[in-house]
Amino acid sequence: MEITKLKVRPYQLDDEQQVIELWHRCNLVVPWNDPKRDIELKLQFQPHLFLIAEMDSLIIASVMAGYEGHRGWINYLAVSPDYQRKGIGQLIMEAAEAELKKLGCVKVNLQVRYSNKSVIAFYEKMGFSDSNVIGMGKWL
Repeated sequence: MEITKLKVRPYQLDDEQQVIELWHRCNLVVPWNDPKRDIELKLQFQPHLFLIAEMDSLIIASVMAGYEGHRGWINYLAVSPDYQRKGIGQLIMEAAEAELKKLGCVKVNLQVRYSNKSVIAFYEKMGFSDSNVIGMGKWL
């Protein structure tokens, strides 16, 4: 695979099926999150921060970033299993970080399950560290 053929760009409406399939292959879809609805919601707020990476019209990576004025957030970072460990995750994360910096974001947060050791190692390699906080949530 030649990474120079990789193109990172904002999500487009006709990307939906490939992106949802990618998320399923990467085990990012859980019963309580509807990926189609998550995409619809993202497109209503900072759609330019929803990036995909494609090669020869095949979507092989995605990331949803967001910034509310205080901290940036990363969601749905996915790299197709066939293309992992080739620098694509780092490339799309760097693109998302660059977009966040343009908005004045100085710190980005993300959540990873403790059991996902390989993903934790990936983020640590990119400079992320455990913030010694507990992630909490509440359904509204």
